[in-house]
Amino acid sequence: MARGGGRGETSRLDESDVRVRPGKGTRPRSKRRPEHADATAAMVVGVDRGRWTCAPDDDPTRRVVAMRARELGRTPVVVGDRVGLVGDVSGGEDALARIVRVAERSSVLRRTADDTDPYERVVVANASHLVIVTALADPTPRTGFVDRALVAAYAGGLEPVLCLTKADLADPAEFAADYAALDLAVVVTRADQDPTALREVVAGRVSALIGHSGVGKSTLVNALVPDADRAVGEVSGVGKGRHTSTSAVALALPDHSGDGAERSSTRVGGWVVDTPGIRSFGLAHIAPDDVVAAFGDLAAAIEECPRGCGHLGPPADPECALDAEVAAGRLSLARLDALRRVLTALRTPAWET
Repeated sequence: MARGGGRGETSRLDESDVRVRPGKGTRPRSKRRPEHADATAAMVVGVDRGRWTCAPDDDPTRRVVAMRARELGRTPVVVGDRVGLVGDVSGGEDALARIVRVAERSSVLRRTADDTDPYERVVVANASHLVIVTALADPTPRTGFVDRALVAAYAGGLEPVLCLTKADLADPAEFAADYAALDLAVVVTRADQDPTALREVVAGRVSALIGHSGVGKSTLVNALVPDADRAVGEVSGVGKGRHTSTSAVALALPDHSGDGAERSSTRVGGWVVDTPGIRSFGLAHIAPDDVVAAFGDLAAAIEECPRGCGHLGPPADPECALDAEVAAGRLSLARLDALRRVLTALRTPAWET
């Protein structure tokens, strides 16, 4: 009887009596993300496997360790990036903030592993200058490396500066003359003198320094930033690993805007980004037009070039419009020759430089 009654009750049920638990996928999800209007503005000064060291704008001498917020996904964050931080930005020993915003970059120094690698690696962001450090002797200067670095600078929106070291061992005039037609800033340093000219170039700016091993770049960095070793140690000690020769580190330049009591303890005089791991530049990501576009007086001229023109002139590019500019007297032959020597770096394998 009880069973029969149960079946009778069931027969009187309809679909309105059935409760269905909604699946997780049916729950409406909002695409809105927090605006983080109160985020602390900062610059990334070091990267160490899942942790970023940042210098807040309100006190660039403070170091804040941060992780990337989940909503950023796999957004790349590199040294020099301008970011927004939330969370614990005190800079304490166990403090950890979150990077919730990455600003648009004003410049990028990119490279690839080699000239056939399609994967671009951003070395540093938002640097205004690229200081290419080259020794005049011991080791012998290599124009191939300089030319490739110039290509990367022009394409990335950085102003290149050629820094010739060890002028006490060789005369810089001959090497510097190769780049005179490019209006390239050149500074010369000696081992027995303070790099005053270079100090003036990097003051108040974010400047990236690159160079082969043995050219004296570390000596320059130590001269510009007296506590460079300690500063690198602070960046290296965060996260899960240590700073290696493949990582870039931004070092704060001393603030010389005031003397004595007038000098602020929360100000810096610019930034030097040391890039000790760069040995050469793969240029797979750069096209000839990217380089020529950096020269304002030539950018319009190449619009008359045929598609795919490498701007190297005959026989490779017999219809290059830059030759017509020389014939019309609007471009000097010396400037075109210097530019084409730099463009040749795009067709020279990286290992040959």
